[in-house]
Amino acid sequence: MAKIEVEYANVPLPEVRIMTNRLLSAETTEKVLNAIDSIEHIRQINMGGESLPKTISSGPAKGAENNHSERRIINVNGHEVELRCEVGAFYIELEVDDKDMLEATVEKIKDAFDATVPFGYTIEIGRYTKYRPSLHDYRSA
Repeated sequence: MAKIEVEYANVPLPEVRIMTNRLLSAETTEKVLNAIDSIEHIRQINMGGESLPKTISSGPAKGAENNHSERRIINVNGHEVELRCEVGAFYIELEVDDKDMLEATVEKIKDAFDATVPFGYTIEIGRYTKYRPSLHDYRSA
């Protein structure tokens, strides 16, 4: 199997971590994603929060369908996305060349969150997810 060389492999691209003060509803999550979708220099967006499994995994209703109102399909720029959690964290990886481009992109992201998240959030710039294989990846292969 040929190994595909990727330009950004093993390069720690900067990430913006945004933690909302409350878990977002599906409607608010959809608004946020549509607001930041058009911003340039965003490579990928990962979200985290409270899981909303398809079936209940424990308790007396184990195995029953989970009819949670926030587990639904949202529309992000014309694409249907199944929302599997109540989102409380966004990890936005940026593909920027210099500090000025980074600051301009982060400012656009702040503007989008200010317009869509009414109850506040915290924002940090750093590296929060893995960008290269670790020893565990080699051992489990």
